[in-house]
Amino acid sequence: MKPYYWESQHGNFGDDLNLWLWDFLLPGFREVHPDVLLVGVGTVLNRALLPAEGRKLVLGSGFGYGDLPDMRDRSLWDIRCVRGPLTAAKAGVPEDLGVIDPAVLVADMPEFAGQPKRYGCAFVPHWESAVAGLWPVVCAKAGLHYIDPRGEAKAVIREIAQCELIVAESMHGAILADAFRVPWVAVSTSANINSFKWRDWASTVGVEHRPRRIPISTRAEAIIKGARFWGVDYEGTAGAPAAAEGGVAVAGAAPRSGLRLAAKQVLAAPSTLALWQASRAEPQLSADARLCERKARLYGILEEVRRDYL
Repeated sequence: MKPYYWESQHGNFGDDLNLWLWDFLLPGFREVHPDVLLVGVGTVLNRALLPAEGRKLVLGSGFGYGDLPDMRDRSLWDIRCVRGPLTAAKAGVPEDLGVIDPAVLVADMPEFAGQPKRYGCAFVPHWESAVAGLWPVVCAKAGLHYIDPRGEAKAVIREIAQCELIVAESMHGAILADAFRVPWVAVSTSANINSFKWRDWASTVGVEHRPRRIPISTRAEAIIKGARFWGVDYEGTAGAPAAAEGGVAVAGAAPRSGLRLAAKQVLAAPSTLALWQASRAEPQLSADARLCERKARLYGILEEVRRDYL
């Protein structure tokens, strides 16, 4: 059996954790049923992503983009659970199969136990924001620790666990914070942030997705997201390569580069203020009992999978 996950060319810890989480949850799964694809953590129930051929075992995946694959043939699709009730409704399976995102079980791995608190408040942007935004500088100005979602997954997760508070544009930033019992505040920089998948997960742990709006930090970020930046509308450019804004360093160019950075910081001032305000907003955290109940249901499903496949 092979785990399937969406692999970003930039890296994204919420998807990359599939590389090792299933070895902890289902030890030995790689040695059995080579014809089966384990479809796990991620918004991957998408016809354009998953191969049409072959058997799939679905464990906690979500819908949120594109079109669903045809999953009616139960000899090819073994759907044990999905991310939440919204995905269950879209997929045409019973609502009680919308259990929770399996990433919450990362917090039960021994290697993440007893993480010391090293940071006060940190910001985890969406990977698109990290690609083209000025967020490390914005965080420094706002007094927040910056966590790059494109980093090595285990390192990113440890940083999240080591925080007192998380401001999350990355959904898995909030999911992992909640799993480690770190209060979190949801934010959004553009309409590109998928509220469907957030609400799908949030409903499983009994919280609401009520993101605070944070202005986009750079023109390049606006171009990638097809959004507005300082009154200029880049709608229709989403996904397009952003023009380089930093330039190549050459002899004698340091003063000009310094001025350019200073100008960017001025333009990002609304982002800095909004992020600082978000860090002081009332955070959310699911109830212990609700999270434990959902995790117990997921562990029960995993036990059934072990019995049937291993």
